Amino acid sequence: MRQFAAVIFDFGGVITASPFEAFNVLEEERGLPHDFVRTVNATNPHDNAWAKFERAEIDGKMFDVLFEAEAEALGHRLEGRAVLAVLSGAIRPAMVSALDLLKAEGYRLACITNNVPSGHGAGMARSGDSKDAYEQVFARFEYVIESSKAGVRKPDPRIYQMMCEQLGLEPADCIYLDDLGINCKPAAQLGMHAIKVTSGVQALTDLGAVLGLDLPG
Repeated sequence: MRQFAAVIFDFGGVITASPFEAFNVLEEERGLPHDFVRTVNATNPHDNAWAKFERAEIDGKMFDVLFEAEAEALGHRLEGRAVLAVLSGAIRPAMVSALDLLKAEGYRLACITNNVPSGHGAGMARSGDSKDAYEQVFARFEYVIESSKAGVRKPDPRIYQMMCEQLGLEPADCIYLDDLGINCKPAAQLGMHAIKVTSGVQALTDLGAVLGLDLPG
């Protein structure tokens, strides 16, 4: 019998290119310190503007105001709306091909994504338009849990438990991929096999090794 029954993916930074790359471009354009956006989002991480927006506790206008205030508190000016404008990430074709191969091999596919309730892109609310490139990828998953709809966000263990309940599987039956170690940790603690993603090639190499499959990157 197979050791694993399902593969659960993060979306932004795994299926798509990392939004951090876009943040770094924005920072360079604005003359801000490298990784400044990540620094803002890592300050008071469970109750800052980003966390509240991903739990749909505030709207886009309030996020804009709160994020700018948090940035100014750290010594620089940056509007929240500017960050949202670059949040969309390019889809990695090799990851989409891997999804199709995994499904053909009989693995169940799911997605847990921290996203915000407005806008459009890898880290934003789903459009529902079947012609949309992001929606065509989401359609490959049996279940998708979005933080902005669930009201809970990674790394809260509850969101991983919610997915296991949806799938009707134990954590040990699942592989989880995420580009943030802080999000991989609770998955691993629950019993999932967690893979931290640093690039598309690395993710597919590591996942293929675990499953005994050739997943070209």
